[in-house]
Amino acid sequence: MKRYIIIVALALAALVSCGRKETSGELPMFWTWMEDREGLDLDSLFVQMDEAGMDGLMLFVPDTERYQKAAALAKEHGVTLYAWIWILNPRGDRKQLLETHPEWFDVNRGGKSLADYKAYVNSYKFLSAALPEVREYVKETVKRVCEIEGIDGICLDYCRIVDCVLPISLAYNYNLRQDTEVYPDWDFGYHPAAIERFVAEYGYDPRELEDPSRDPRWCGFRCDLVAEVANIAAEVAHSYGKKVCASPFATVKLASFMVSQDFSKWNLDFVFPMEYSDFYSMEPGFVYDATVQNNRDKGPGTELYVGLGAELGSGLPALIENMDAAFRGGAQGISLYTVAGLETPEDRAGFKAYADSLRKVRAQNGGVMPALEPVGYAPASGTSLNPFAHTRLMAVVERNMQRLIAGDPIHVKSVNGMVPDDPAKEYPALELSEYTQTLATDRLLKYRVTDKASNICFDVLFPVYGGLISGWDVRVVEQ
Repeated sequence: MKRYIIIVALALAALVSCGRKETSGELPMFWTWMEDREGLDLDSLFVQMDEAGMDGLMLFVPDTERYQKAAALAKEHGVTLYAWIWILNPRGDRKQLLETHPEWFDVNRGGKSLADYKAYVNSYKFLSAALPEVREYVKETVKRVCEIEGIDGICLDYCRIVDCVLPISLAYNYNLRQDTEVYPDWDFGYHPAAIERFVAEYGYDPRELEDPSRDPRWCGFRCDLVAEVANIAAEVAHSYGKKVCASPFATVKLASFMVSQDFSKWNLDFVFPMEYSDFYSMEPGFVYDATVQNNRDKGPGTELYVGLGAELGSGLPALIENMDAAFRGGAQGISLYTVAGLETPEDRAGFKAYADSLRKVRAQNGGVMPALEPVGYAPASGTSLNPFAHTRLMAVVERNMQRLIAGDPIHVKSVNGMVPDDPAKEYPALELSEYTQTLATDRLLKYRVTDKASNICFDVLFPVYGGLISGWDVRVVEQ
């Protein structure tokens, strides 16, 4: 507990006001997403939230009765309840839609439909944002949820297309080496309805281009289709007096490239970009940089919160460092995927102490969380694309060089494609040569370096799509 109190004290001591913004002050500050998986005990969920000091819940459940039970419990526990709706990758209706409307499902650049093609995982069954029938389906889904008594708002998720590239470490789960290149099998948004509309508007077929992923018109067009669907959902919810948030990928620019989510164009009240550092750089500087970018790029009427992962085993101290990075970047609140990642009563108590201290700061500042100065994990200038300016990122990279020299794996089939580090294990010291840059593009930086003690040579890769360092990989160069 002492570690957590020190982090909170440092955060409060570093508070710096950097300009006020309009905010309702009514939104909960600490949220969690939760899916009604088999065996979920709603009563226990709300008890865990009480213990963690969480006051907002974004919940997916399959039927009205379960939502009504959750709404009653939320009211009893003083929790704001939003319906978590999977917009273009429907959760509850997926099997039925595959049987009745296979023509609604999206198509990749090679002409393969998700109705019968597997993109990464079986659950990736996205509908085409171009189809009027799909838009009507989305509208009716949101209406149905908004009419459930006790639902305070909605959260839009899976409002996107299939990932054209994966975070660089996660690709190992699928035996892929994409290295930021967009290949036809994972390049979606090519439903005939979308192609027809694009050709009518721009006069050419994007499939005839050498690399459609670099055509700004085609990329912007797909983002606009997704934005139109998001705004249809938001319009319906707002007509019922409900607030609307969303769970897009980590930043506006990264999400636009990876999954056609330009959420700066979505009519949201607030937003939770999923800045899961364990999927990207594995250090809190990524959260800080992403939050700085999102404050710059988000829609002017949208309040910025941040989504963080809590189920990758990093523990509460690492989670608090990531939350601290988000608040230093200008976030107004946090959501965790999920509260279940706070596994022990001690974890939940530590989280509550942190959350309560920052609620006091926000209350003292008129309902606005002031920005914090960056400390330690990121250059003061913000989102630098020089990896060597990010000292903690380079420490992670070089730690994994040591692991490879010792014969340890660094990649494994896991939730984020990485073997968890054992910080207690000791490795031989590195004796590195100078890093030599061997590639520099708008998507990838690559360096070569040799450990002179072991005579092992490494390639070090840093994806930079989205205008920030969004991952790394270390690979032994075969001699």
